[in-house]
Amino acid sequence: MNLCFETYVLLFIIYSIFGWIIEVINELITCHRFVNRGFLIGPYCPIYGCGGVLITFLLSKYYNHPVTLFILAIVICSLLEYFTSYFMEKLFNLRWWDYSNRKYNINGRICAETMIPFGILGLVMIYLINPLLFKLFSLFTIDTLHKISLTIIIVFLLDCLISLFTLVNIKSDIKFYEKDNTAEIASKIKDFLFKKNWSYRRILNAYPSIKLIVKENFNKIISKEKYEQEKLKIETEAKIEKLRLENEYKISKLRKRAEEKLKNIQKKNKN
Repeated sequence: MNLCFETYVLLFIIYSIFGWIIEVINELITCHRFVNRGFLIGPYCPIYGCGGVLITFLLSKYYNHPVTLFILAIVICSLLEYFTSYFMEKLFNLRWWDYSNRKYNINGRICAETMIPFGILGLVMIYLINPLLFKLFSLFTIDTLHKISLTIIIVFLLDCLISLFTLVNIKSDIKFYEKDNTAEIASKIKDFLFKKNWSYRRILNAYPSIKLIVKENFNKIISKEKYEQEKLKIETEAKIEKLRLENEYKISKLRKRAEEKLKNIQKKNKN
């Protein structure tokens, strides 16, 4: 099949939806709950769509070389995942996924556990899924494909605009709360987001473990907060000790006075 622009649009949205399904199933297995994954409103994860398009465009010529195809699929998808994570972190001050606790990871952005499946998915795409999709697309006229792809582009771009507006607001809100201590920041951001419209809640629910990447400021805030807490603790303990000593001194004086009065009373009674 001749791969025209409309074909790549369809491949993009189909693999984006396919990726969303994978992410949802993974959440169901690991967390036993449904989570509408992805930062866009619709049920799709664009990074999977981009991967599908890149593999189809760049690796279809390696159809007769499965080993080469497998290795290149790993390279392409790993680079895509790494740089997507990097640029989204720089744009929004948020870490969307983190593999730091897994073995053989690179800056927490990619790891061996996800790289191998990329190669397997590349093989499945080229040898199984793409041929089926191309047969399906061939059933439609070019005019129909054009209308479908145009509709997809319009809906997807509108989704991107709404979601990006939401993310920009989240980014500014996080900066606003940078001066608070860590516990207050987390609490205020969560409260703020849930008071916003449903698109804010959508992102928060999709990424419950989202990281705030305000590294230097956060470290300073946390260090200062710990210092202030320790200082307050020492001052409080000192005040308590001072009050204890003062009370003991007062009690001691009262006891001596009481003893002296008692002695005086006893002397008078003897006399």
